[in-house]
Order: sequence, then C-alpha cells, then structure tokens
Amino acid sequence: MSVGDGMRIGVVGAGARCKLALNAIDPAVTAASVAARIVAVADTTPQGRTRAAQIFGDDVAVVPDVSSLIDQGVDAAFVTTPDFTHAELAVQLLRAGVAVYLEKPLAITIEGADEVLRAAYESGSKLYVGHNMRHMPVVRLMRRLIQDGAIGQVKAVWCRHFVGNGGDYYFKDWHAERAKTTGLLLQKGAHDIDVIHWLADGYSVDVTGMGDLAIYGDVTDRADNSGRVMGDWFSYDNWPPASQTELNPVIDVEDISMVSMRLDNGVLASYEQCHFTPDYWRNYTVIGTEGRLENYGDSAGGTVRVWNKRTSYNESGDASYPIPEGEGGHNGADALTVAEFLRFVAHGAATDTSPVAARNAVAAGVAATESLRDGSTPRRVPALAPELLDYFAHHQKRRGVA
Repeated sequence: MSVGDGMRIGVVGAGARCKLALNAIDPAVTAASVAARIVAVADTTPQGRTRAAQIFGDDVAVVPDVSSLIDQGVDAAFVTTPDFTHAELAVQLLRAGVAVYLEKPLAITIEGADEVLRAAYESGSKLYVGHNMRHMPVVRLMRRLIQDGAIGQVKAVWCRHFVGNGGDYYFKDWHAERAKTTGLLLQKGAHDIDVIHWLADGYSVDVTGMGDLAIYGDVTDRADNSGRVMGDWFSYDNWPPASQTELNPVIDVEDISMVSMRLDNGVLASYEQCHFTPDYWRNYTVIGTEGRLENYGDSAGGTVRVWNKRTSYNESGDASYPIPEGEGGHNGADALTVAEFLRFVAHGAATDTSPVAARNAVAAGVAATESLRDGSTPRRVPALAPELLDYFAHHQKRRGVA
C-alpha cells in the first residue's frame, strides 16, 4: 500500500453498522491518521446492495461477495456483518493480505475467535477488533483514575448494564437466535467484559453464569425482519417490553443474565445485563485497596465519583470528575477507533485495543453462557495458544492490556 495514494478501503456488510466506515473518509479523522478512500462495498443481499449505493455513493463499487471485494484491490476492510459471519469473512480477508477492522465481538465461538487470530498470525495481515468502548470517555476516565492511584490496587469490578433498548436492538432480528450469537451474555457482554478486563489489568479464568428468558419469549407478535435494519423499527414508544411487536420468529437467548468472574490476577468481577429496563446505560463500580470509583451516567453530563475516605452514605463522593463529551457515535469512540485502525495499518502505530483481549472477552462470554445453561456450573476459560500470545505480544504493537 502506498500511503501517498490514500488507503483503499472496502466495507463488508451494508447493515446497521456500516456507516462506521464513513469515519475513515471524515477529514476530522483522516487528518489525525492517514488519507483513505472507500472504493468498494460488498453485501450478499439485493436490499443491502441498494442500501450501500445510497450510503456510499455512485463512485463506490457495490459487489455481491468478499471475493469480489478483494478483487477491487482493497488495502483494508471494515467487516460490519452479523456476528455469525465474522470469523469466516475475517479469515478470508486476512489470508488475502487485507488488513481487517472487525466489528466486535470477534466471533461467536472460542474456536472461531482463535481461527481469526491464527489467520492473522500465519498471514502477517493486520487485525484490529473494534472494541470502541476502550475509547469511550467514561471508560478512559475511569482507567486514568485507576492508573493514577486514586483507589489503590484494584480488587473488584462490578458492572450493571441496563439495556433499555434491548427489545428493539436484540429481539427483532438474528441477535435473538443462539445459532447466530451464542447468547447476549457473549454478544452484548463481550464489550463490557473487555472493559472489566482492561480496568482490572487481567483476564477471566473462572466464570459462573446465570440467566433466563423472562419477558420476550412470551411475546407472540412475531415477524420476519430480514429485509429491514434496526433503524426501521426502533422507537422509544415500543414500551412496555411485553407489548413489543414484530419480534424475531425464533427467540432462544436470555433477556436477563449475569456472570461472576475470577481473573488471573485475583481480581473478582461481576457483570449483569437486563434487556427490559426503562433506561439504557452502564454503571461500573471499581473497588481498590484505597477506595472505590463509580460512574453516574456513561456519557457527557455524567460523572465519575471517587470515595477514598471512611464515611457513611456520601452520594457525591470525595471527588467528582465530569465525563468528557465526544462527537459522533458512542460519544466519539467510533471515530477514535477508526483513526487508530488507520494509523495502525499505515504506520504500525500502537493501539489501545487488542486481538488477544477481544478473544479473551469472547472466551469468557462463551464459558459463562455454557455455565448458565448448565445449572450455573463453574467453567474454566480456555487459554489462548502460546504461539498466538507470543505473536501478538511482539508483532502487533499496542498499549494497555494484551
């Protein structure tokens, strides 16, 4: 690739997340990374190809499959297809010498995740997994406070995720099917599990899960939404949860779930998600040897509060830090991950995301899902092969946990 000619970008999948790739040609992003242009979009459906032409314009080739996209001579590709296709598509691109921005989660099985990492290892192609939460201002603020010693050594991390948009986001399409997601403790939870690992500087080794399909399984109004995308049906008027309409014909994933984790450095952690709450945000509590911190809100206007003195109830904490505002998707995190990806591909620059971390989040989510469906029996999280750990430690530069 000649950086001077501009990086040639392809997009695989013209669904709800494909607009993420537009950040690659946003001057505000490219000015901080490298010039790039989108030259091709691949989608296997007629509706997707029509949507691709509308979003990306007449100058971009619209093709029916990944092989055709590779034939367009792309340097890098954004994979924004449904989760169950991630591993196969990423492997094909990596083995063809194309750098890959792979939407999270990395895969829906541990085997699939390991296959993607092995393809990057064997091909030498660059792999970046879009765990954009590592660039969300609230997460970066919490991590900075921890690294600055605000609460001492981390000993516990708790996360409650109120997924108020769950009925629209996850129960009207393929997300609702085990065969296509494994479960939402993986699909949704992998993102927060990755953040927990990052804040704690460790990876889960033992997990125990619990969950249920408490609400949406009883909703009888079903529809085939395969020709639509989430924006076509999303509405805050879809409330209360039991009155939802046009849910996916197959619903066999849990709408409330939780996992307890023991990390390799001794930190204890828990993650809970509920898809029928009225509000939509995440709450993290991190407890250390000299205090604790907690976020109130997870975007601009919220705060991260620190307690590091003995007290009874103290709502405001001993110190309060405003969550910075970011522009664009996920409070600015989407643009920042894309810029980081472009710098990584063009210059080998360091990244705050990690393929190994992405794999370990998937592995913890899969093991937790197996546990909750087997009477909450404890599960050991399988370790990544040593040669892959060594490769990504020495041949793919990055900051933070790896």
